[in-house]
Amino acid sequence: MTRLNIRRLTNENEDGAPRVSGISTFSSTAFLVPPRGSTAQRPSDNLRGGMMRFNTDSGHLEYYDGSQWTDVVVANNSLDGGNRGVFGGGSAPGITNTIEFVTISTLGNSTDFGDLTVARNHPTSCASNTRGIWGGGETPTISNVIDYVTISSTGNATDFGDLFTGRYGFAGCSSNTRGLFASGYTPSYSSLIDYITIASTGNAVSFGNLTSTRGYTRGCSSSTRSLFGGGFVPGGNSNIIDYITISTTGNATDFGDLTTNRSASGACSNSTRGIFAGGSSPATESSIDFITIATLGNASNFGNLTATRESFAACSSSIRGIFGGGYQSPAALRINTIEYITILSAGNSVDFGDLIAPVRANSACSNGHGGL
Repeated sequence: MTRLNIRRLTNENEDGAPRVSGISTFSSTAFLVPPRGSTAQRPSDNLRGGMMRFNTDSGHLEYYDGSQWTDVVVANNSLDGGNRGVFGGGSAPGITNTIEFVTISTLGNSTDFGDLTVARNHPTSCASNTRGIWGGGETPTISNVIDYVTISSTGNATDFGDLFTGRYGFAGCSSNTRGLFASGYTPSYSSLIDYITIASTGNAVSFGNLTSTRGYTRGCSSSTRSLFGGGFVPGGNSNIIDYITISTTGNATDFGDLTTNRSASGACSNSTRGIFAGGSSPATESSIDFITIATLGNASNFGNLTATRESFAACSSSIRGIFGGGYQSPAALRINTIEYITILSAGNSVDFGDLIAPVRANSACSNGHGGL
C-alpha cells in the first residue's frame, strides 16, 4: 500500500486539488473539507452520481444522485428506521388534546402518542430534532400555553411556558435552536413574531413583525431562514410570502408571492424547498406550491393534493412532506386521511394512511424538517 502524508494537497495553480484515482484511505484524525458553495453555485456541467459538496445556504452536505442535488439524509434509526411526524390538537368535532404519530419514511395509519396539557384547536407547532412544541389555540378561549414532548418517546405533553401574546390560527417553524410563531388572531389579526429557545423552557420573546397583519398564515424553514406564506387579511386571503433570518431579531422582509391567495394551508420543507399546499382561496384548494428557500421570488406549481382540504396539519423529513386531517367544504366534512409528496420532485400527492379520527384545525411537527 502506498502512503502519502501531506497537510495540504493542491494543483499547480493552487485553485483546486489534483485527481486521486484508485482506492484511497484517509487516516488523519483531523477532517476532510469538501467543496462548498451556495445553491446557486451548484455545478451543472459534467455531473456524475456520487459527487458531494457542502451547501452554504442549507448548512448541509449534499450529493448528486444522478439526476439532482439532494441532501445527505441523516435518519434517527431508533424511530423504526426514520423520522417521526407528530400531530396534535384540533376539532374532532369537539376540541381535542390527542397527540398521534407516524414514521414518515413508511406508509400506514397513525399511532396514539399521548395528550396535550389542554385540549385546543388551531394551535401551531415547531420542533428541534428532539422536542416537539405546540403553542396557542382555542380552548375555546384564546390560549397562550406552550407544551412540549420528547419526539422519540411517547407520553403526555409538559408545560413549556407562554406565548408573548395568546392567539390561534398562526404560523410556526424553527431551526434546531429557535422556534418561531407568527401572525394569528388575538382576537384581532396580528403581525407579531415571537420566539422560544427550544432546548430550554420559558416564555416566548418578541422577535419583530410580519410585513402585514393576517391570520391563518403558514410557515416553513431552512436552518437559516423562516418563511411565512398566505393568510387571511381583512377583505380576503393573501398571497404574500415573508421571510426572516432565524438567528437575528427584527421585522420580516418580502420574499415573493404564492401562485394564488390562500389561508389555512399546510406548509413544510426540507433544507432547500418550501411547500405550501391546499387551503382556502376562498374555495377549498388542492393545489401545491413550492419555493426555493435560499432565493427570493414567486412560488411555482408543484402538483395537487388527492382532494381539496384546508385547516390541516403538515410536517416533513428531508425527503417527504406529509399532510393529515383537515376540512373539506362545502360539505363541512372533517377528514382523517394522510397523504405525502416527495419534496424534491414535482407531482401530485399519494395516499399515506389515516389519522386515528377525522380532525380539522390540528397541527404537526417532526424531527426531520428542513430547519434542522
